Amino acid sequence: MSAKNQLDILVSNFQKKRPLRAGSLIITIYGDAIVPRGGTVWLGSLMKLVEPMGISQRLVRTSVYRLVQESWLQTEKVGRCSYYSLTGPGLRRFEQAFQHVYSLSTKEWSGSWCLVFLNQLAPELRQKVREELKWLSFGSMAPGVMEHPRFTRNELLPLLQEWGALDDTIVMETVPMEQKSSRALRLQVRESWNLDELGGRYRRFLSQFRPVWRELQNEDNLTPKECLTLRVLLIHEYRKILLRDPLLPDELLPGDWEGRSAKQLCRNLYRQIYARAEQWLDQTLENASGPLPGPNEKFYRRFGGLDDTRSIPEAPLTATAEPL
Repeated sequence: MSAKNQLDILVSNFQKKRPLRAGSLIITIYGDAIVPRGGTVWLGSLMKLVEPMGISQRLVRTSVYRLVQESWLQTEKVGRCSYYSLTGPGLRRFEQAFQHVYSLSTKEWSGSWCLVFLNQLAPELRQKVREELKWLSFGSMAPGVMEHPRFTRNELLPLLQEWGALDDTIVMETVPMEQKSSRALRLQVRESWNLDELGGRYRRFLSQFRPVWRELQNEDNLTPKECLTLRVLLIHEYRKILLRDPLLPDELLPGDWEGRSAKQLCRNLYRQIYARAEQWLDQTLENASGPLPGPNEKFYRRFGGLDDTRSIPEAPLTATAEPL
């Protein structure tokens, strides 16, 4: 089976998802392809990008309208054309959602925890903040108490302000722990996060994208348009898993943690197809001034460096990562 056939399977599986969350896919496209090129794009360009994934123009319009209502996107009309970009709050949410997608390694864990106490919030606001924190991969330590090993108090306070919950939420950071992987702590981590479910998500991601990677090693004949479709689906599925992953330190993860292999597969696939996908973006993306500029320098630092001619050193992978 060729890489094209494997891509057709990926697209077909995406189209079968119910509900088909086109808005979430559009945010993926903004983060992966549009923000590095200035952040504003014509609605017609957006429709061309998602058409190969079976998303109709009507669904794009509906999804974009909802993203505007939810303060993700803002619109500017020039004549009869509409151009969309991320809002300020949307950009902050985007940065939180994408900050770990393209990195190969995470900072060494100090042993400190960020603890958030929600008991003093009104019930409706408490539920809203809890859901926002879960979206940021916080775990539930106890009723009304959320925890995270990598968030800091200073990172969280502006978000609480934005949610209208700053005055009645208590945020603490623990002092670094010398013993980072005690039995009690490992048990607590398993209570706070469902690592079995998260590991299953990573396994499904590997089973989805390994076949197309293997076929590309035999014969790489994907067109620029097909490479863009594959790249969007790859990052979209990977991003959704990372939203649930607190990126626990290795000391608290199983030795055969599937997240390591998923990161390497995502890196390998992205590096192989990104340049051709950019060719399609060059031809497709427009704003009010014409074609969008090329991607910025930060784009080429993804996954430790995309372009070999830029001499960006590759970040080392964890030794236990599975070779692909």
